[in-house]
Amino acid sequence: MGKAAREVSARERIKAQREKEHAQQQRRRLATIITSVVVVLAVVGGGWWYVQSGKSETLSGDLAPISLAADGSTVMAKPGVTKPVLDIYEDFQCPACKAFEQTSSATVKNMAAAGQVKVVYHVVNIFTQEPTLGNTTRASAAARCVPGGGQWMAFHDRIYKEQPPETKQGFALDDLVAWGKDAGVTDPGFAQCVKTQKYAQTQADYNKKIIDSKVFEGTPTLRLDGKEIDNKIAFSPSSLRQTILDAAK
Repeated sequence: MGKAAREVSARERIKAQREKEHAQQQRRRLATIITSVVVVLAVVGGGWWYVQSGKSETLSGDLAPISLAADGSTVMAKPGVTKPVLDIYEDFQCPACKAFEQTSSATVKNMAAAGQVKVVYHVVNIFTQEPTLGNTTRASAAARCVPGGGQWMAFHDRIYKEQPPETKQGFALDDLVAWGKDAGVTDPGFAQCVKTQKYAQTQADYNKKIIDSKVFEGTPTLRLDGKEIDNKIAFSPSSLRQTILDAAK
């Protein structure tokens, strides 16, 4: 084997090892999140504390305005609300992110609507192998085809509802188009944008920038005014609400 071939082989082994380590890290993080949720459910009297103070909220009304930021993130906040800032790093294919949506998303939305927090969504792609890589790429690029507003959030939430297992191909382009229409997207260019994956490279560039910044190690990651929030808090709606309120003092 020549020198060039050996170098290529070495790079491939390093890449494979990194992908293996990343997958293991994600499994450990998901296990931690699941454990945190179970602990919350189990605290005091077989779940009584959870039922009393940690249950998921329901949406209380209209959402705060939602807009696409110049840096590629999506902002949900009432006019004039600049702090505290809650950054949410999420991947549409991530099962733990779906669990967060089911558990604490309503709390975040309610607090933003009440002018108590500015929320910044960072949609990233953490998977590096198929079918999850293709799934998350298609979904995140499609989300960029939605101009913002309540339509963006409705589409965002629908994607999580339709999340496929990590071992199966999903988020088909035709389905994404249909879900967008169901979410109220009326832009005549939406279907073409999704089907051509117009923003796939834009999303890839944004994803690289976020990953290179090392602001998160796995998804979901919540940062409040730059400080990472523990999973036990993130997955307990009442604790998350109080933590955000405390940051505003």
